[in-house]
Amino acid sequence: MVLKRKITKEEIQKMPITTFDGRIIVIQTEEDAIKAVAYLKTFPILGIDSETRPSFNKGQTHKVALLQISTDDSCFLFRLNMIGLPPALISLLEDTHIIKVGLSLHDDFMMLHKRASFNQQNCVELQDLIPQLGIRELSLQKIYAILFGEKISKSQRLSNWEAEILSDKQKVYAAIDAWACIQVYRQLLLLKRTSNYDLEPELQEEQSPNKQQLS
Repeated sequence: MVLKRKITKEEIQKMPITTFDGRIIVIQTEEDAIKAVAYLKTFPILGIDSETRPSFNKGQTHKVALLQISTDDSCFLFRLNMIGLPPALISLLEDTHIIKVGLSLHDDFMMLHKRASFNQQNCVELQDLIPQLGIRELSLQKIYAILFGEKISKSQRLSNWEAEILSDKQKVYAAIDAWACIQVYRQLLLLKRTSNYDLEPELQEEQSPNKQQLS
């Protein structure tokens, strides 16, 4: 396969929309969180992401409202605005045997630490891996488009993540963001192991007069 180094919004707009056909389970009690974590701990790799209610007024901030944790076929949406960050979830984030894959994890954990103190373990930041293949994009939407030729919709990003009931569109949006992290991680490992890819040729910049004078 040929990988693009960069991709434009116009190119992404022409791609088919990414879908998630797995289970989406909303967790809004601590009892259900305990059961969900017990299930998630049986998997070696998990994708994670978080959502926070957007602030439209200057100086107004909100705590992270949703933590998405996904396997290949199931995504759990933990409604932190209802249950906080319970001990069961903290134990999962601190588990040294389970790989947690995400993008912009520094931002996610910074927000999660405002809810509770914990020491996350065995986390993989996709933005650290992507440059190793020569890809120069850092957003999940653009990375996924380069690797899979599909568009992850961002239409629900600024919706109310503290709503009493999450809409179906919100649930799918949240699930895809966590699930896609696993797919990207696996594809990166495969390409790195097999070297079965080529990079799109880099466009040569025309030399400016100043550069010519310096050569």
